Amino acid sequence: MNPKSSDPAARITVAGFNQMLADQHPFASTLGIEIIDIGFGTATLLLPDRSSHQRLGGIIAGPMLMGLSDLALYAAIVGATGNSQAVTASLSINFLRGAPPGGILAHASILKTGRLAAGDVLLVPAAGGDPVAQVISTWSLPRNT
Repeated sequence: MNPKSSDPAARITVAGFNQMLADQHPFASTLGIEIIDIGFGTATLLLPDRSSHQRLGGIIAGPMLMGLSDLALYAAIVGATGNSQAVTASLSINFLRGAPPGGILAHASILKTGRLAAGDVLLVPAAGGDPVAQVISTWSLPRNT
């Protein structure tokens, strides 16, 4: 689901998504991730530059990148469907190179929605440079009650 000018608007705003996280998913604030943008099936998030995100050797730890990716896909899914009850069914990450210290941007896009959704994320250093990881994920979307 690549955004096109004919795509509908996102089903949630950044402010609305942040409020939903605070109300329903307070643990999401643990990593300090900033929601930069949410579109219809897309999202861009930033993992800030924190020494607590680094592992031995100064690279960003894999679990931090996985958490960033999962939240980015969740934002993209809610942006496309409005369904805040979506849950991760699978997440696979390919580490391409060590993530240098500094912020990391996650660019998520949803490829398919329905009862199951599928999407991918590209993780890149906020300062620029080659991608550090690529993620694919599927999600279960319970029917809204």
